[in-house]
Amino acid sequence: MAPRTNTPAKERSGRASTQSPALHAADSHDLIRVHGARENNLKDVSVELPKRRLTVFTGASGSGKSSLVFSTIAAESQRLINETYSAFVQGFMPTLARPEVDVLDGLTTAIIVDQQRMGADPRSTVGTATDANAMLRILFSRLGKPHIGSPQAFSFNVASISGAGAVTLERAGKTMKERRSFSITGGMCPRCEGRGQVNDIDLTQLYDDSKSLNEGALAVPGYSVDGWYGRIFSGCGFFDPDKPIRKFTKKQLNDLLYKEPTKIKVEGINLTYEGLIPKIQKSMLSKDVDSLQPHIRAFVERAVTFATCPECDGTRLSEQARSSKINGISIADACAMQISDLAKWVGTLDEPSVAPLLAALKHTLDSFVEIGLGYLSLDRPAGTLSGGEAQRTKMIRHLGSSLTDVTYVFDEPTIGLHPHDIQRMNDLLLQLRDKGNTVLVVEHKPEAIAIADHVVDLGPRAGTEGGQVMFEGTVEGLRASDTLTGRHLDDRASLKSSVRTPSGKLAVRGAATHNLQDVDVDIPLGVLVVVTGVAGSGKSSLIHGSVSGQDGVVSVDQTPIKGSRRSNPATYTGLLDPIRKAFAKTNSVKPALFSANSEGACPNCNGAGVVYTDLAMMAGVATTCEVCEGKRFQASVLEYHLGGRDISEVLAMSVTEAEEFFGAGEARTPAAHKILQRLADVGLGYLSLGQPLTTLSGGERQRLKLATQMGGDGGVYVLDEPTTGLHLADVEQLLGLLDRLVDSGKSVIVIEHHQAVMAHADWIIDLGPGAGHDGGRIVFEGTPADLVAARSTLTGEHLAAYVGA
Repeated sequence: MAPRTNTPAKERSGRASTQSPALHAADSHDLIRVHGARENNLKDVSVELPKRRLTVFTGASGSGKSSLVFSTIAAESQRLINETYSAFVQGFMPTLARPEVDVLDGLTTAIIVDQQRMGADPRSTVGTATDANAMLRILFSRLGKPHIGSPQAFSFNVASISGAGAVTLERAGKTMKERRSFSITGGMCPRCEGRGQVNDIDLTQLYDDSKSLNEGALAVPGYSVDGWYGRIFSGCGFFDPDKPIRKFTKKQLNDLLYKEPTKIKVEGINLTYEGLIPKIQKSMLSKDVDSLQPHIRAFVERAVTFATCPECDGTRLSEQARSSKINGISIADACAMQISDLAKWVGTLDEPSVAPLLAALKHTLDSFVEIGLGYLSLDRPAGTLSGGEAQRTKMIRHLGSSLTDVTYVFDEPTIGLHPHDIQRMNDLLLQLRDKGNTVLVVEHKPEAIAIADHVVDLGPRAGTEGGQVMFEGTVEGLRASDTLTGRHLDDRASLKSSVRTPSGKLAVRGAATHNLQDVDVDIPLGVLVVVTGVAGSGKSSLIHGSVSGQDGVVSVDQTPIKGSRRSNPATYTGLLDPIRKAFAKTNSVKPALFSANSEGACPNCNGAGVVYTDLAMMAGVATTCEVCEGKRFQASVLEYHLGGRDISEVLAMSVTEAEEFFGAGEARTPAAHKILQRLADVGLGYLSLGQPLTTLSGGERQRLKLATQMGGDGGVYVLDEPTTGLHLADVEQLLGLLDRLVDSGKSVIVIEHHQAVMAHADWIIDLGPGAGHDGGRIVFEGTPADLVAARSTLTGEHLAAYVGA
């Protein structure tokens, strides 16, 4: 913006051509300067980023993009804003440490839109996650006929309760008693408690009725005879623990299964006894199934059947909440509508008394449509959204915002987007920039890199071989540079000259999950099949709904890896088990000694390698443990060697080094070598075995998961967008991996948008033509060459343009 002066206009115009006015000091801060960033694997990185421009960060997965953008720039901006609040308020906020960086200058408020999947809480839906439900509840509490109460009466998270009784008050030095009554009208369905599903427990999976409790009748994980629960059940006195369960009286069986919480004394200790079923419901069934540990999840899937609640028909709402309507539509009907249809319905309401509310609700719903999520419904559980859908849902609240001079930080916003949808996302990013905001984007797709005003390329490779700035400048400059990204930016896969012949077929008949419209399709086996189509066309519904659950199918979906700072690639992949056994066998000691989470842990830091000091509202301080010097193990454990290395040295090795180490010689361990080979196959050769999972990038976690699942015994592999978080150069390696899987006799089905994977397929199944109720049909089946030749679908047009046909 031109600086303002108080010179008269005539004088200014006469002088403009000869002398430019001095730049105002406030207009000189047009750069975000980062000097000496050392967060994670960054090696003293210094960059200058232009404000009010769109900067894209590129580089191999794990090269340090997120460390620079999220862990340094965005983290410091958030920390500085948090520091403006009082110490009391800061106590309730996440505490952030100052990033490892020398200078950070010119920061503005950062709004982070990351690719973290939404919480999979059973009561969280698209509507509750975006405030759309809150506005709808107010709307129905004002306009709904009959009027049933406040907005709470339409919320499936609020139960209806009432009560009365005497309360004791201290008033003017006297103690008085008063009678009080209260009632809350909530909208929660009393049968399913707002979950939309009821569960039925198969008692035969809970216990073997031919055995007594002391003989180990209970089959519930964690309820062993010699554990705490075993002692409670045998010492409670409600039944004989030595009597087979089938000989229990009706009352004894009821006490075992359903008894209300009751105070008891076992071995002199006061405890609470509770029946088996309410105990399981609280500890296992109230959580999302996907978030449970694998063995508990397997038990829940075996013992519990989930069915739509018969009382509310899956709407989660009480009959009273469903009885109040506006123009014949209840709140349950509104939430079940496709959002694009709901936006039209809200547009037809004309009620001056709630005009501001209608305008805000209409804007939110239109934002869904604008961002390409008009095919969702507000009652869709948030945990079922893909990574890309979750990220775009988070973007909704920022569209149409009046804020300017804000830094928006995006983590691969094109995840899960068909090439047709990427253009729309690009327009949104440019729209944010043109309002005067700084937009920072971490991205791999060439179509998204192309719109950048400024590019920062990190590398040269990943992990310890990355963390340096390889290039800064324009997209054209990047294309001409000799960096890994520059060399691969114009890579275009060509169609295969010949495709494989299927060895059989997997028949899917009458698939009707979500928006699928009675789809019949034969999926060829023994070849590489790519399932594609615009976002929301029904790809995941078809494959996960009809294929994934079958025997012999190994499914690698998009659910994120859960792992604490104690988890690492060795523990996650199961690699540590054969390593511990090899150490134990060689040194004739227990395997548990070689676990930093078990007996071998350093007693000072409990095997964490660092000691954490909590400083309340200040960021906690982590200092390297001075006893084990960060090695995590007791000194005595480090005296045991295998092949001349101790356990801490083995965990410090990279996958490539370890593959060599365990492949031959004294340390030869075939079980460990096999897992390491798989890790190298997916391109994670540079990872160190003991690196905490919390420090891995999204793409690295996806590939770690792929390597783990590849050890499965299945004959059919289903991969959901395996190119997520992958650099252009890594896509080539992934295609080689898919080819090796198919050549070894496996069938591979890939849900994917990346044109390089489509071009490499033997068979393509394209869904569409649109999203939501405009999709859910098969619009093409055949070879990639036929799809390009026909150009009858959106995918066909984009693939033809990509391969230059």
